[in-house]
Amino acid sequence: MSSILIIDDEVQICESIKFILEYEDYSVDYVTRGLEGLSQLKEKEYATILLDIQMPDVNGFEVLKKAKEYNPFLNIIIISAFGSVQNAISATKLGAFDFIEKPIDRDKLLITVRNAVKQFNLIKENAEMKQAFNPDDLLIGNSKAMRKIKELIEKVAPTDARILITGENGTGKELVARSLHQKSERSEKPFIDVNCAAIPNELIESELFGHERGSFTGASQQRIGKFELANKGTLFLDEIGDMSLQAQAKVLRAIEDGRIERVGGSKKIDVNVRIVSATNKNLADEIEKGNFREDLFHRLNVIPIEIPPLRERLEDIPEIVDVIAKEIANRYKKLAPVFSEDALAIFKGLSWKGNIRELRNVVERIIIIVNNNPIERKDIDFLLPNEKLSIDTLIDGSNSFQDFKEKAERAFILKQLELNGWNISKTAELLEIQRSHLYNKMKKYEIEKGE
Repeated sequence: MSSILIIDDEVQICESIKFILEYEDYSVDYVTRGLEGLSQLKEKEYATILLDIQMPDVNGFEVLKKAKEYNPFLNIIIISAFGSVQNAISATKLGAFDFIEKPIDRDKLLITVRNAVKQFNLIKENAEMKQAFNPDDLLIGNSKAMRKIKELIEKVAPTDARILITGENGTGKELVARSLHQKSERSEKPFIDVNCAAIPNELIESELFGHERGSFTGASQQRIGKFELANKGTLFLDEIGDMSLQAQAKVLRAIEDGRIERVGGSKKIDVNVRIVSATNKNLADEIEKGNFREDLFHRLNVIPIEIPPLRERLEDIPEIVDVIAKEIANRYKKLAPVFSEDALAIFKGLSWKGNIRELRNVVERIIIIVNNNPIERKDIDFLLPNEKLSIDTLIDGSNSFQDFKEKAERAFILKQLELNGWNISKTAELLEIQRSHLYNKMKKYEIEKGE
């Protein structure tokens, strides 16, 4: 339950606002003196303050300034008599969230408080996330591909350049977006994410730009869109390739103008957002099909970042498994297990079509079911995906028929070595080749125990 503090020297107004807000399930306190309100802020966390300007002991401007020092995330709404509207406008320039004119309109009060509390909670959530995660810990792996991505993030994060992240499902596109935000100069402001594929086309514009009350059937109250919520922060448009053409046109206009317009509204609203977008689709193909605007693509694709699938950076698997295992074990209040080299070798032999998301699910399954520590190959064989490195994977990663044959031979030899516990003599016998021939093959394909 969000807490609201009212600071106003008129008890009747305080009681009236308290009654309205408590009916909407807010926790409400009030004081009639500015200094008393500042003392209250030291005792309890509030999401929003409703503050009068003219009070007998201390000016509301001083309360506003001190309250912001106590908690910079706090949203302060000025409640002002008609004669001091100019004071209220001045206060908003000093950091107030909004102002409401007396006598107070109930609907205006509820909408403004709702928006202020929502923004406070988003900013607080982002701040807590920043404390909980080191940006460098978000992206796991030290493969050549991951090192390049991390280096690129370091270069572009401090800028406001728009970034398009591409990659298969489950590769960690959102983690790259969060890392960009946390390393940027906007890190203290909100990180707002929108999954464009999860929102029906008829609602995507309302989600992004907000709507006015009565603008369409079911719009019973005003709604603040993601662009406004992300003001001065980062807006992450995930699965941008699934956005409708109509919404694409509005996003393009918002980027060009730096302003948006709510659905059903006529007022232009200034927004300052850094846009990071992501997709698992080939947008060049989508442009050819007429599903994506080419002008929007060029606006979004200032800095492209392509995340490779897990099968192309298998050397990162041990580190990824270690981090995931510790996180999941902590969640289930279990001792974090250690995976043996043979167990990790099995992980490296899988195709991971679902990428890190699939790997996480498998590790969680193992931690829940297997109690041994360390975890050996024999403990997990029955819990792993049925397929090994697939034919499709080999074909997609091969440049020629000879390349395909060599990759297939390498995968087959590696599998036989694993099945026979890396016993060279036994494996050579089963393959019906000499031990020296098998050694030569292992050297050629750079096959080593524990990979």
